[in-house]
Amino acid sequence: MRRVDERRTGTAAGLAAYGLWGLFPLYFPLLEPAGGLEIVAHRVVWSLLFVALLITALRRWSLVRAAVTDVRSLLVLAGAAVLIAANWLVFVYGVNSGHVVETSLGYFINPLVSVLLGVVVFAERLRPLQWTAVGLAAVAVAVLTWDYGRPPWIALTLAATFGGYGLLKKLVRVEAAPGLLVETALVLVPALVVLGVLEGSGQGTAGEGTGHLLLLASSGIATAVPLLLFAAAARRIPLSTVGLLQYLTPLMQLAIGVFVYGEPMPPARLAGFAVVWAALAVFTLDSLRAARAAGRRAAAEQVPAAA
Repeated sequence: MRRVDERRTGTAAGLAAYGLWGLFPLYFPLLEPAGGLEIVAHRVVWSLLFVALLITALRRWSLVRAAVTDVRSLLVLAGAAVLIAANWLVFVYGVNSGHVVETSLGYFINPLVSVLLGVVVFAERLRPLQWTAVGLAAVAVAVLTWDYGRPPWIALTLAATFGGYGLLKKLVRVEAAPGLLVETALVLVPALVVLGVLEGSGQGTAGEGTGHLLLLASSGIATAVPLLLFAAAARRIPLSTVGLLQYLTPLMQLAIGVFVYGEPMPPARLAGFAVVWAALAVFTLDSLRAARAAGRRAAAEQVPAAA
């Protein structure tokens, strides 16, 4: 019974995390007239403050000290900090410049980019269906390049930076909140410099009013809460379930882009997305089959031990 409750809690946390991320295209335009660079700088500052308060309440500073005193972990987290800051900047730019549909594409193809990174970095061997999915994704990018008249660089950059971020996070065993605190602390100085320059030149928007400042401050909560919910989900449900839930975010972003902001979806673009969805269907089917096979092997290995 407890295991069932854990799975329900994990599924609910996962749905909440991906649902909140899916609503980001509605949230970031509320922070205008702040530009993308200013929004990301505020996101760094307020995320650091919020997570520091959370870690203090949970008494987890020992985990932060362990991360910053290990040189390897610190270097990996520094790389992760740069990648996630770049991801935030490109995402905010994409949303606030009317390219929500293209940002959704980035998160649709992200799982396939992660697979390719595994091949390049860890020399992993792909199964035939995984290669099929990657090939379909390449066809989709070619179709969308023809439709846009340029490579979908926003989508590709989002997929590459988030895929690289996930890859680096796999290299260190640091919990979500301490990891986020270290990452934001590592880019705090550049963020403060950006805010200082913008305010000093009269281009900053923090002084536009209390309401606007509170919205900018809320970016810290908006950053940390979904990440913590995701961490709670990942601990309680199988990775195959997490993999299925992750498609909620780009589906919501795509719907917001098309139905809320009225972004065009001409036939060629729709065809490109259809090929991406086909690739994801193949990829998901293969992942589920592999997970079931691994489960059967594990069960078979436990039988002699039980006897």
